[in-house]
Amino acid sequence: LSRGNLPHLCGNSTNLHYLDLSHNYDLLVYNLHWVSRLSSLKYLNLGGVRLPKEIDWLQSVTMLPSLLELTLENCQLENIYPFLQYANFTSLQVLNLAGNDFVSELPSWLFNLSCDISHIDLSQNRINSQLPERFPNFRSIQTLFLSDNYLKGPIPNWLGQLEELKELDLSHNSFSGPIPEGLGNLSSLINLILESNELKGNLPDNLGHLFNLETLAVSKNSLTGIVSERNLRSLTNLKSFSMGSPSLVYDFDPEWVPPFQLVSISLGYVRDKLPAWLFTQSSLTDLKILDSTASFEPLDKFWNFATQLEYFVLVNNTINGDISNVLLSSKLVWLDSNNLRGGMPRISPEVRVLRIYNNSLSGSISPLLCDSMKNKSNLVHLDMGYNHLTGELTDCWND
Repeated sequence: LSRGNLPHLCGNSTNLHYLDLSHNYDLLVYNLHWVSRLSSLKYLNLGGVRLPKEIDWLQSVTMLPSLLELTLENCQLENIYPFLQYANFTSLQVLNLAGNDFVSELPSWLFNLSCDISHIDLSQNRINSQLPERFPNFRSIQTLFLSDNYLKGPIPNWLGQLEELKELDLSHNSFSGPIPEGLGNLSSLINLILESNELKGNLPDNLGHLFNLETLAVSKNSLTGIVSERNLRSLTNLKSFSMGSPSLVYDFDPEWVPPFQLVSISLGYVRDKLPAWLFTQSSLTDLKILDSTASFEPLDKFWNFATQLEYFVLVNNTINGDISNVLLSSKLVWLDSNNLRGGMPRISPEVRVLRIYNNSLSGSISPLLCDSMKNKSNLVHLDMGYNHLTGELTDCWND
């Protein structure tokens, strides 16, 4: 498609219901005035189409009375009309404006919509205000994605009144204050993602009542208090769990067996011992343990457990163990800054990425490379920097 004939092609398509031009990254469109002539349009997706000069996009799309879904993701838009009070969407259900260049406050019109909006995505912009204190017209909202912005202030209590909400992602912002207890009333919630903010206080006990929850991600905050099986024991559908704050204390009963089987887990700032229930997770494929002083003993049990994983990340821990007899078999193995010692580990042909940067490994690199080349290697990334390796480079590089 050329940029010149697009309005001409669509100009007389008054019966058109569905228009998807997404992922045409070389397509440049100067304005959306022509869209207003597509009076029957219900679905418009221009994701990835470049609209860097379009400043009147909202006026054009609000002239489509039947529009249900609007996707203008990664379109280089700059104007989100932050001071406009109302936008005349009459039928809109899905609004996706992620990945643009909005540098402003959240727009007032977004919270005054008269339509039954169910999906809003404003993630990956540079929006820098607070969420409003008063309850917006979001009675039918099911997904609200505001991650990767500069949003600040408290998480408002009205979020706990969104009875149909299934997915809430406020991660990678600067939200502060406590996690509202009202979120524990959202029985429909499936994904709750609040990581990488400045949240403080205890983890609300009633989050453990969200029996439909599949993702709980609250790591990289400043939470305090104690986390135990009491917080998790009713989460029978949990698949992904991410938690870690410097002042948060893990206090799990060593005999506790969770009612869930996780696929992904990320733990940070673990002291003393790793939670014993971790080793009951036979479906786990993705494990991250970060910034922890916990003992990984017995190490044989831990390394054997790791053989089931596809993605295995240990960074900035105090493992202080000899790994010369360890076989690593995950697709991605990231073992930076753990004070690992001894000789090089062995790797299976499945390993594609191996980082063992900044440890205390010594001796030759031959055991890692030569022993692993009996079968065809799939290794594409290898970082052994900042160790105490000696000897010669090996001819096994040839393979």
